[in-house]
Amino acid sequence: MQVRYSLAVPALAALFGAPVFAAGLGASIEVPRINASEYHRPYVAAWIERADNSVAATVAVWYDVRTKTNNPEGEGTKWLKDLRQWWRRTGRELEVPIDGVTGATKPAGKHQVSLADAATAKLAPGAYKFVVEAAREVGGREVVTIPFQWPPAKTDLQSASGSTELGEIKLELKP
Repeated sequence: MQVRYSLAVPALAALFGAPVFAAGLGASIEVPRINASEYHRPYVAAWIERADNSVAATVAVWYDVRTKTNNPEGEGTKWLKDLRQWWRRTGRELEVPIDGVTGATKPAGKHQVSLADAATAKLAPGAYKFVVEAAREVGGREVVTIPFQWPPAKTDLQSASGSTELGEIKLELKP
């Protein structure tokens, strides 16, 4: 009996949580463990910014999506403006939730995000920044930026680290 592994290996990798990035752009965002008597998970926004600081694409927005009142979009949306840089650049113009972009706040750890081929196809060649902002109730606010060129000439992995509200941010670029 001959066993063929050509399709089994990628299927098993996907099944058991191996990080899979969309062709073109993928990122890892670390939410650090903070020892505080009153800890709240941070709200986080990640986006791609052009050289003129305009937003090319919102990649992820993590906030309190639970409905605590009769407010149809949930009480947590009123705190999105605490992500000040993202809010001023694009957040106040968006209607949340956004399928494939918004989600619940994340616990401490490393979390994968990716940008679909359709969104990267809309990026014109040039200089961009991958920006991640975090804000936490009874905590601080932090912004981490990684500059990059689009389209990438070769596979590249770049990283930057926050000092309080964000840990290591990794950006993977694939041609």
